[in-house]
Amino acid sequence: MKVLFIGGTGTISMAITKAVAQNHELYLLNRGNRAIPEGAKALVCDINEEEKVKKLIADMSFDVVADFIAFTAEQVERDYRLFKNKTKQYIFISSASAYQKPLSDYRITEGTPLSNPHWEYSRNKISGEEFLMKKYREEGYPVTIVRPSHTYDERSIPMGLHGDNGSFQNIKRMLEGKKVIIHGDGTSLWTVTHNSDFAKGFVGLMGNIHAIGEAVQITSDESLTWNQIYQTIADALQVPLHAAHVSSEFLAASSHYDVEGGLIGDKANTVVFENVKLKRLVPGFVATKRFDQGVRESIAFIMAHPECQKEDLEFDQWCDAVIEELEHAQKAILSRIGEK
Repeated sequence: MKVLFIGGTGTISMAITKAVAQNHELYLLNRGNRAIPEGAKALVCDINEEEKVKKLIADMSFDVVADFIAFTAEQVERDYRLFKNKTKQYIFISSASAYQKPLSDYRITEGTPLSNPHWEYSRNKISGEEFLMKKYREEGYPVTIVRPSHTYDERSIPMGLHGDNGSFQNIKRMLEGKKVIIHGDGTSLWTVTHNSDFAKGFVGLMGNIHAIGEAVQITSDESLTWNQIYQTIADALQVPLHAAHVSSEFLAASSHYDVEGGLIGDKANTVVFENVKLKRLVPGFVATKRFDQGVRESIAFIMAHPECQKEDLEFDQWCDAVIEELEHAQKAILSRIGEK
């Protein structure tokens, strides 16, 4: 197949890029800020410069076009204008965070309603899906919608809460014996998926005529509580876990980070994904990278690569402030009760 990826070097897409480059004619359209895997061909251009892209691909057509960096309906509409007559399949990477919040049922299928009043990111993905499905129904535009949930790779550790520089500061706190914040009581269920497993499902949908006009979620079948996730990370670091459980509502009200969207609109909800549809479309699909295995690999990679160790002093100070204030409040309440 002749394939075009827009982006193609991020957390979700890199494993797919490596797999596709081995067996297909693959082009990556991006700004060229990251090295591309062997076998892929670079088309260096900013996708937002529509006229430049139009000229760049004027004499090209593709079996599959997948956009890994479209976040708004306007960006999806731009892709439609660019590729409506140039591809046999357009794959839009949406998000499982688009599913209704609060959930009416923790068991998630592609039929779960889409609605998220807490997160603009999710609403933008929903708008993109709606535009594309309208074009499919009215014109036969060959769209496939993919909904990933929390996907990670060797460069990232999945955590419920982190600052602008990613999750390393939480790792550093663990290594220093400091408390780390776990939202809620840590007992809600969550699903994390290694990008190598996500790639298996994604590649199986490429060029798949049965996937046209469909929305498909790709996740692991492994469900863990947030307490288990953080304990597994601590075990991989070979340190004790010192957890500070804080309500998601308190965190959202006490932060300038987008905690409401990321927690109340996503990670604070118990979710268990049913991948029946994916397994029907991609027979034999199974996610094989267990979280404890994947996280050990990620930590080993991060600790061996200083460029992945991005500290975040502002986030660290915010964590300290939240924990200190809650401990102070607990002592004050106990003191008042004791006075009576």
